[in-house]
Amino acid sequence: MILSIAIKSLNHRLTAVLLTMLSIIVSVSLLLSVEHLRIQAKDSFGRTISGVDLIVGAPTGQSNLLLYSVFRIGNPTNNVSWDSYQALAKLPSVKWSIPIALGDSHRGFRVLGTTNDYFQHFQYGSKQPLVMAQGTSLVSTFDAVIGSGVAKKLNYQIGDEIEMSHGLAEVSFTKHSDSPFIVKGILEPTGTPVDQTIHVSLEGLEAAHKSESEIHEILHQIEAGEQVDIDVDSVTAMFIGLNSKMQLFQLQRGINQYKKEPMLAIIPGVAFAELWQLVGNVESLLLFISALILFSSLLGLATMLLTTVRERRQEMAVLRAIGAHSRVVFLLIQMEAMLLSLTASVIALVLVWLGFQFGAKWLSAEYGLFIENSIFGLRSLAIIGIVSGATFLIACIPAISAYRQSIQHGLISK
Repeated sequence: MILSIAIKSLNHRLTAVLLTMLSIIVSVSLLLSVEHLRIQAKDSFGRTISGVDLIVGAPTGQSNLLLYSVFRIGNPTNNVSWDSYQALAKLPSVKWSIPIALGDSHRGFRVLGTTNDYFQHFQYGSKQPLVMAQGTSLVSTFDAVIGSGVAKKLNYQIGDEIEMSHGLAEVSFTKHSDSPFIVKGILEPTGTPVDQTIHVSLEGLEAAHKSESEIHEILHQIEAGEQVDIDVDSVTAMFIGLNSKMQLFQLQRGINQYKKEPMLAIIPGVAFAELWQLVGNVESLLLFISALILFSSLLGLATMLLTTVRERRQEMAVLRAIGAHSRVVFLLIQMEAMLLSLTASVIALVLVWLGFQFGAKWLSAEYGLFIENSIFGLRSLAIIGIVSGATFLIACIPAISAYRQSIQHGLISK
């Protein structure tokens, strides 16, 4: 009976009810989205690189090593010699290794020197391999494979020339104009820093820093089909995959105590967790702002109900006249508030699910966020439960007002 009266009462004030419900839908949607993105972004952040057991580089601190080797942010303080890389790559416990060299750029995009092992073993997301959208991987010395973001922004196609610059500035006065690289492949979008990277061979990167006469000699050898031998001096970092996870800590300790050259080996998962702590305060702040928005919406709901209580004195008097207890009036106001809150929460949940359902691919391509649309879970139910509890507490303000008013009307009628 109370439910039926509450529904009819809300229907009678449809315009105000819809506006209040819209406010709650927006705030609950924001709260659900922020919480879901917070959890998923943390998981996605850790899936920028997948399947790598160790990242090895110069001893600069694990956060810095992770940032410049995986996210292409910052600069290394030193390199690792090629001899040390080969020594590590030949260890029995090492299944595969990927050398990378950084330092040059092209129109603001990082140039990464590596080998074809990069395209064979590098994985991201849930162990997803790199896939060529067009062309092939590195074959000749001056071949280049570009990420989808580079191809899209610079409108590059297979066969276009790339002129590298020293350093990371978009405009550079130190260009390697004598060693033009040719785009031979374009990668599928990954939503990771790979999309914003130009990949070249280690030999090509080394050759680009040679003198003009040496570069012309290398180009002549390539055109003649001769074998080109270019010595690589050093690499910036290396990704290592092991035969067994049981050897992880032993190898890490051995690399960190390497006597021939100071090196640092980090476990990507541990480094990701440490780095995420730096942005933990930001995500907490976003969640707090969402909660404040929800609180303001619920205050708007309480204000609407409190305003209507004074306009419904006759309705309350009729209820008291037909024998309804004052508690019924209290429950009626609470029922109206809970109906509004629960309906808005369910609508918000469905809208957020639809948003992630259709926007997950875009978030992956543009921002590298791999969002699993698991919004219908215990966490969302807990949030809706908290919203319902907050609604009950805030609705007590108009409900108690109606309860007292009902008592007064009962006393006057006597």
